[in-house]
Amino acid sequence: MGHERKGAVTFKGNPLTLIGQELKAGDKAPDFQLLANDLSVVNLSHSKGKTRLFSVVPSLDTAVCDLQTKRFNEEAAKFPSNIQIYTVSCDLPFAQARWCGMAKADRIKFLSDHRDASFGQAYGVLIKELRLLARSVFIVDSNDNISYVQLVKEVTTQPNYDEVLEALKHKV
Repeated sequence: MGHERKGAVTFKGNPLTLIGQELKAGDKAPDFQLLANDLSVVNLSHSKGKTRLFSVVPSLDTAVCDLQTKRFNEEAAKFPSNIQIYTVSCDLPFAQARWCGMAKADRIKFLSDHRDASFGQAYGVLIKELRLLARSVFIVDSNDNISYVQLVKEVTTQPNYDEVLEALKHKV
């Protein structure tokens, strides 16, 4: 299934395996096939020329993922339109749409990796044992280069928002 990184993250202290290569700032952003809420296929070229922030969460139906997604939705209002913020999870597109409606999350786009785990494998954040995505944040610049990566070591904790937002400010 691809390169395995044992113990790369933990869930409540228990080590888990991530599938895929570890990406770093300076790497070319890999392509992916994700599903939008209307079931259309979305890949990297759909947002070509924009700076993209990918907020990656295990499931929107958990408290920490809920907080993370709401926070990035709030922050999205402070950035110009050349910055696109996505939430990526293995939740079904229908579940993402339901959550989005309940939370009134109107500034970010939701993409589902449930079908092929294409993003999870390409970005090295697919948790083998759970078939969920590890909590992480990627910033991809307008030239499709990764400019920032934050992999949250303990899946049940929130990312360092200040660090992410500081990195994003340099892209404005």
